[in-house]
Amino acid sequence: MRVLVTGGAGFIGSHYVRTLLGADGPETITVLDKLTYAGNLANLDEVRDSDRFTFVQGDICDAELAGKLVAEHDQVVHFAAESHVDRSILGAAEFVRTNVMGTQTLLDAALHGGPTTFVHVSTDEVYGSIAEGSWPETDPLRPNSPYAASKAAGDLLALSYHRTHGLDVRVTRCSNNYGHHHFPEKVIPLFITNLLDGEKVPLYGDGLNVRDWLHVDDHVRGIELVRAAGRPGEVYNIGGGTELTNRELTDMLLAACGADESMIDYVDDRKGHDRRYSVDWTKIRDELGYRPRKDFATGLAETVAWYRENRAWWEPLKAGLGAG
Repeated sequence: MRVLVTGGAGFIGSHYVRTLLGADGPETITVLDKLTYAGNLANLDEVRDSDRFTFVQGDICDAELAGKLVAEHDQVVHFAAESHVDRSILGAAEFVRTNVMGTQTLLDAALHGGPTTFVHVSTDEVYGSIAEGSWPETDPLRPNSPYAASKAAGDLLALSYHRTHGLDVRVTRCSNNYGHHHFPEKVIPLFITNLLDGEKVPLYGDGLNVRDWLHVDDHVRGIELVRAAGRPGEVYNIGGGTELTNRELTDMLLAACGADESMIDYVDDRKGHDRRYSVDWTKIRDELGYRPRKDFATGLAETVAWYRENRAWWEPLKAGLGAG
């Protein structure tokens, strides 16, 4: 089995690649990654010498390259995306280009190149905001940020290629991920690294926005279940089972880093900030046997410890953000 992984140098994609190459997974994995600011070859250091691994630097919007690579593989797992909500608010063009046009380019390549399965990795943010209860996969999409809208468009394009052309497309929608190797502009690694450096953490608004937290280990297992045994044309929510307000999360991070609430800097709320996300993951549980295994308190402690012990990984990245 030859698997093409797009965006495999990013946080979740690299974790997926490391996991598969560390087990009896596919025969070979090729990573296609543009190496934008959030793509980091260091994320793949532990598998770079594997004879089952190949890296290609390139753009998923490059139709010639996408066509060539897709034709050489049996399956595609598509992570590549622009994913930071704040950046999408400042400028949406790159999000539309990558998340919509890039996905369409890969789907066209798959349609003509003939891989057996195309797994499109998406987000719970496509559903919008929910005051109570949880979204099943059948709920309509109501994205509120430019990022979420671009991901929703990619989802619908992918599903349309199944319904129109019969392409074996499977879509996953995950809740908020956390874990090691997470780029330090996202909330958990940003707060951890700020606190480790004695800096305050910026908490949006009243801090009562609610997110469901999913360890990247559990997310990768869910994706692999969908790749191996999911049904063509179906959407699978992947949840973590730990809902927290941003203030509750902040308090846990403060305690883990030996800080107190004086280190909180309350800042103006994000434009269009969704109040609560919550996915119903009954479908993937009942069909594929998925359940999150990583206890949040344990996973968070492990994540804090990793950042504490791996400054050489994150300090240059954070310096780059400051320069930008």
